[in-house]
Amino acid sequence: MKGLVVLFPVLFLFLGSFFGDAAAAQGSKNGVYIVYMGAAASGKGSLRDDHAQLLASMLKWKKNSIIRSYKHGFSGFAARLSAEEAHALSKKPGVVSIFPDPVLQLHTTRSWDFLKIQTDVLIDSVPSPSLNSQDQESDTIIGILDTGVWPESESFNDKDMGPIPTRWKGTCNAGNDNVSFSCNRKIIGARFYDIEDDVVAKGQSPRDMVGHGTHVASTAAGQAVQGASYYGLAAGTAIGGSPGSRIAVYRVCSPQYGCTGSNVLAAFDDAIADGVDVLSLSLGGSAGIVRPLTDDPIALGAFHAVEHGITVVCSAGNDGPSSGSVVNFAPWIFTVAASTIDRDFESDIVLGGNKVIKVFIISFVNPNKYNWGESINFSNLQKSPVYPLIYAKSAKKDDANENAARNCDLDSLAGALVKGKIVLCDNDDDMGSVVDKKDGVKSLGGVGVIVIDDQSRAVASSYGTFPLTVISSKEAAEILAYINSKRNPVATILPTVSVTKYKPAPAIAYFSARGPSPLTRNILKPDITAPGVNILAAWMGNDTGEAPEGKEPPLFNVISGTSMSCPHISGVVAAIKHQNPTFSPSEIKSAVMTTATQTNNLRAPITTNSGAAATPYDFGAGEVSTTASLQPGLVYETTTLDYLNFLCYYGYDLSKIKMIATTIPKDFACPKDSGVDSISNINYPSIAVSSFDGKEGRTISRTVTNVAGNNETIYTVAVDAPQGLNVKVIPEELQFTKSGQKLSYQVTFTSALSPLKEDVFGSITWSNGKYKVRSRFVVSSKSSKSY
Repeated sequence: MKGLVVLFPVLFLFLGSFFGDAAAAQGSKNGVYIVYMGAAASGKGSLRDDHAQLLASMLKWKKNSIIRSYKHGFSGFAARLSAEEAHALSKKPGVVSIFPDPVLQLHTTRSWDFLKIQTDVLIDSVPSPSLNSQDQESDTIIGILDTGVWPESESFNDKDMGPIPTRWKGTCNAGNDNVSFSCNRKIIGARFYDIEDDVVAKGQSPRDMVGHGTHVASTAAGQAVQGASYYGLAAGTAIGGSPGSRIAVYRVCSPQYGCTGSNVLAAFDDAIADGVDVLSLSLGGSAGIVRPLTDDPIALGAFHAVEHGITVVCSAGNDGPSSGSVVNFAPWIFTVAASTIDRDFESDIVLGGNKVIKVFIISFVNPNKYNWGESINFSNLQKSPVYPLIYAKSAKKDDANENAARNCDLDSLAGALVKGKIVLCDNDDDMGSVVDKKDGVKSLGGVGVIVIDDQSRAVASSYGTFPLTVISSKEAAEILAYINSKRNPVATILPTVSVTKYKPAPAIAYFSARGPSPLTRNILKPDITAPGVNILAAWMGNDTGEAPEGKEPPLFNVISGTSMSCPHISGVVAAIKHQNPTFSPSEIKSAVMTTATQTNNLRAPITTNSGAAATPYDFGAGEVSTTASLQPGLVYETTTLDYLNFLCYYGYDLSKIKMIATTIPKDFACPKDSGVDSISNINYPSIAVSSFDGKEGRTISRTVTNVAGNNETIYTVAVDAPQGLNVKVIPEELQFTKSGQKLSYQVTFTSALSPLKEDVFGSITWSNGKYKVRSRFVVSSKSSKSY
């Protein structure tokens, strides 16, 4: 995706070798296969008999072939095998699946303040405890599966924190960095996973040498750091969602090997035994690659983690805005999309004097100023428009293609025509990144670049001291009109400034992956959205490549992606777990989803970055509320039985399901009606119905649990249904008399339209005057596109 390089210019250029399709292909050919053998025999780390026997025979058969062994939360191992050997092993007793070790991708402050402001303004709810209160004490443990951590960051100080929880069973493995890397009462555990399980090479440790993991960890649970900024931008107090929580670091990604599935599974296995409460994974596969659940390392690890009471939060992916691009779509995973906040980074363009333009913007203090650009640059150009401005097409080499020239592609521009000028470049041919265009113009002596890109306009990337800004095609038309009307057009690019209270916000980021789920349309994915654009958080302390010329490496950085939205939800989940320690992972997910908002700071429906109305395929249940989610009133508990039934409905046979699950009733059997349409009936906080026939209709059941106390209360239902769809809820009232009480209801969908012309959306809200519990729904017809 073009936007990935734009979003993370340093991160993805440096790590491009294992975040793209080429890396995925390499991962499938490295000779390592994962042998998944389902549930572990016990929680004490002892190997199951068939696992032990197969492992013993493997060791005799192929010396040094075993890379990893999984034995805590589930059973299996990773080994170097030929395709023929893998096929032979797949026939062995106890083997559920065997698949090549995949290479996964990273999906890579004001945000918490914005979420609180949104909640205060838009939600009329019961007063709730304050999320990320600096004096909040919590023993909740968040496990971060990522690129490691920079422990010296001030975000991870353990000042005023109490003793490490006695239930923590993990370790602090500093590897070859034991001189400087140390854990404390904040970072209470650290592990790392490289391709060789028993060899620790020079430099191998949990230390973050990328920055991504540090950014993620501090967003979820960083301590409050006053005066944080990115070289003066986004200045303020940086703080995580649950600053009182503890952090356990699992470095599963490395520049050498990427984020391999075998490492991810090993981290899941260790984290289950270590005793974490929440697992946060800002990584996943690529859109378009739909593996069976038993071949998906994140889905497998998450299933067993949830069985052990651990909430697993994952990013939805950065392959948006294409439909059906969402990843991490298993129903037991909490899947997070990305949205904007009300802070903008503004890099303005000043054009030369023009009478018409001066009149048009006379209300501005500077009549020649256009508030158009979006980027982070520390331009040292003069503030007055004294630099010649040229459209790149006009600087074309004689032998160059015109399309390549207007896109400022490599070797397409004449240096004599570019030198000393600001160049206006298109960015619509996918031949190079914005950074490539900058470097090309700079090498020819150009003094600045204006890039036209409707998508990346919404995401600020850092270009150091070089004057560069990104505008939309609408603003480009104005600048081109100016260029064409003047014999000697001139301009300048101003250094970036932060703008807060920007409207409208939130909006769904263009890169954020979209539903419907390619696994099944009968589960709505993504589940939720959270801030993921221009997020300030801690960074590794030695990143000279990120530092502008003449500056020290940054202690904080601003980056974007669903990688950044995921830890926002992880922090909220940790706060809910602290507030409601008996909540199961599904009840926590329900608390977040049913209290989400669908309204922006203009009190209008949330839109996408393009301005179109957003749907649950874009944002799931909506944007997270940091207060209402702490006291949800009612919750939907998706039980282990629901997940077992899901596997039945999806097509797995009973023998395989019994091998996979740890907690399975002895008398469990797949329901007689086990078609995929039955997936709609698992007790999920949202409702998705596919292959809908309006005349036949469809009836769906749900059960809610009262978590608001023992006072008697009555909830009444309100339905928001689209035109042409009839939605009837029975009963229309639910009367609760005690805490923990469960009551069920049915929803019947009918329509005179058969088939529906398009997928339609609505909501069902239960309210008792104090709490509002909303479930979003989507109904799609048989003619809807499959992914």
